[in-house]
Amino acid sequence: MTRLTLLSPLPGWVSPLDEVPDAVFAGGMMGDGVAIDPTGTQLVAPCAATVLSVHAARHAVTLRTDDGADVLIHLGIDTVALGGAGFAVRVAAGQRVAAGDPLIDLDLDRLLAGAASMVTPVLVTDADAFEVVDRHPGGAVAIGEPLLVIAPRAIARAAADAGDGAAVARDVVVPLAHGLHARPAARIAEAVRGLDARVTIAKGDAVAPATGVTALLALDVRHGDTITLRASGPDADEAVERLATLIGSGMGEAGPAAPTPAAPPAPAPALPDGMLRGVTAAPGLAIGTARWLASRDRAVARDGAGADAERARLDAALAQVRAALAAATGAAAAIMAAHRALLDDPDLIDVAQRQIAAGRSADHAWRHALRAQADTLRATGNPRLAERADDLLDVERRVLAVLAGEGDDPAAPAYPAGTILLADDLLPSDVAALRDGAVVGLCSTRGGPTSHVAILAAGLGIPALVAIGGPLAEVAEGATLILDADAATLAVDPAPGVVAAARARADAAAHRRAAVLAAAADAAHTRDGVRIEAFANLGSLADAQAAVAAGAEGCGLLRTEFLFLDRATPPDADEQAALYCAVADTLDGRPVIVRLLDIGGDKPAPWLPLPAEENPALGVRGIRVGLRHRDVLDTQLRAILSAGAACRIMLPMVASVAELTAVRGVVDALRADMGVAHAVQVGVMVETPAAAITADLLARHADFLSIGTNDLTQYTLAMDRGNDGVAGGVDGLHPAVLRLIGETCRGAARHARWTGVCGGLASDPLAVPILIGLGVTELSATPALVPEVKAAIRAVTLADCRDLAARAVAADSAAAVRALARDFAGGMAA
Repeated sequence: MTRLTLLSPLPGWVSPLDEVPDAVFAGGMMGDGVAIDPTGTQLVAPCAATVLSVHAARHAVTLRTDDGADVLIHLGIDTVALGGAGFAVRVAAGQRVAAGDPLIDLDLDRLLAGAASMVTPVLVTDADAFEVVDRHPGGAVAIGEPLLVIAPRAIARAAADAGDGAAVARDVVVPLAHGLHARPAARIAEAVRGLDARVTIAKGDAVAPATGVTALLALDVRHGDTITLRASGPDADEAVERLATLIGSGMGEAGPAAPTPAAPPAPAPALPDGMLRGVTAAPGLAIGTARWLASRDRAVARDGAGADAERARLDAALAQVRAALAAATGAAAAIMAAHRALLDDPDLIDVAQRQIAAGRSADHAWRHALRAQADTLRATGNPRLAERADDLLDVERRVLAVLAGEGDDPAAPAYPAGTILLADDLLPSDVAALRDGAVVGLCSTRGGPTSHVAILAAGLGIPALVAIGGPLAEVAEGATLILDADAATLAVDPAPGVVAAARARADAAAHRRAAVLAAAADAAHTRDGVRIEAFANLGSLADAQAAVAAGAEGCGLLRTEFLFLDRATPPDADEQAALYCAVADTLDGRPVIVRLLDIGGDKPAPWLPLPAEENPALGVRGIRVGLRHRDVLDTQLRAILSAGAACRIMLPMVASVAELTAVRGVVDALRADMGVAHAVQVGVMVETPAAAITADLLARHADFLSIGTNDLTQYTLAMDRGNDGVAGGVDGLHPAVLRLIGETCRGAARHARWTGVCGGLASDPLAVPILIGLGVTELSATPALVPEVKAAIRAVTLADCRDLAARAVAADSAAAVRALARDFAGGMAA
């Protein structure tokens, strides 16, 4: 087949797809083609074909041409709701038809009275294999006149010609608690890029290309759904295996969706006049003045200056925004990675390119593509996908700004100091641009607590309340507000006494914080002179800079995974060493404990497909991966050894002495081979009960022990911290966990080794005195909390801490321990 002409199956008026009053069709998500507003009463075959299916509601038919192209004819919009009324089917699945043969008879009067629209898309659905090379220019069309000309794509023809291109398929049950939202979809797309295979994912009758992030989102795949992975081409087997492994791993989100409560929750108590309720997106208290976010929509020209010029403009803008997003650090990095995946989404780009080919400007084409997909995600009814629609609008905004010559980083308007910013909805870039401290709080009519806006606001320390609803619109510009995100309330024009009380609370917190920050650079000693080191957990060079500013005395955990994930090949020794050296230089001689690559389980890497496991958390992860893939381990160890004497080595997920001694042997051999003269400390992370109980055995061979309380807690309590059904019980202050921490400290002390904590408990000021009392002498917290940890150390004596720890391990629950810790903290404050 070189070309095939599809004849008009209906008489009527032809219009482009982007004028169809439905985002799915207008956005091209179902395929390319045209639409016909019919004036006749019979649908006929547009070419010789086989009937693949007729929908149960009789409103749609799918045909396969003799050359393998799938053609969908969808009679009207939302006509599925008619339940077949007004349609009389003349064919059945499997039947051969010739061009002009009747397919469906239409009772047009009845349909026009009952349907939202009878505009009928005629689509070629297999866009990876076939493309529309010519189409009816629009206007009146008679039945049997040429409508579309299609041809096979070159890449599809090459794949079909390949001798080793047999099709492969596999069903996978999705373990992700929140289904396929933006970040998992982006990782799926990245995993198959570069493979010589055509890969699709299907849920029921809906199919999306694996490289199409927005098409994957529109499948509305949820936890527990069964999806089908299909691939053809030379790399088909590898593609399906890679995706099955990646999805089966849970991608860090394994676990059931939030459980349905046994009884509906009690209605929230009524609020007094002037008080609004929302959903907490980022905690904190703010008092300020209401300022409404200005409209972000910009006018764009509909018509372009020629297809070639507009394509070049769009390509240049996409490249510029892509580069800007790649430079993001900290909490924004993962969010911007998902936005970069949207820029690379072939479905979005195809829709925009078709618009440009039709004479539209690059600006109009990009807006059309993004808005259509955003509308589709909101139409699913899935609140998480609705939140992801905001990411599409944010990407639209960035690209349009570049096309308008305004740069790739939308600047925030200048707000007066003390602004509480109000908006119908906020985009991630709205929050990321708030850098001058003038905005002290955020409120929105819509939005959700798991949105990217929520993540960014929390990272910036800006209290945020979302999903307030319509009443927020009644708040006047300039109104005085008290935003208490901890209580999920917004007080509008409160009485002066209420404002004064809130200011007193905020001032007290601010004064305490200022005192803590003023002493951040000083070494931390207990009141009776015991030295406790306060380190920071790092995941990037930017984190290292923040840690130094916060007074960290070293890095207790350098997470190296960010170098290895979301890429097609692993970093070489030079790339790794450059990062380790840069972190060490930033810390200016302070110790840097580099955790060896901790992938597997909830952190798979596309370049190292691991076999699907029934329980990845108990499978090949941590140091087990390194010992099985020695080339990866050796390369990372060479990089660390070449980065200087400040760097120490820490093994993740150790469960036996044999694992530690095996790595020590590799380190010694590499030191000799590289001529490294300085001594290199090698320690272990205590994350398994086995490591805690045998800490004395490990300490014979380790230079230090550092406790990862997050994993130690979930393994001790047999509760998956990513499982919403049990996550509420995953508390590191459970007496069982504390007993294992105490045992670890005792085992290490027998061989004069120090014990630190680099898990979440080290960042919890309530836990600090208990950890000190159990024998911990180093605490590694998130950079922003290092000053608070130091303040907690300085407030206690070792004797008091030991007494508190003894009572904590004797308590009967985590709640009881937290009550003890709060009482202890209150006593110290008094």
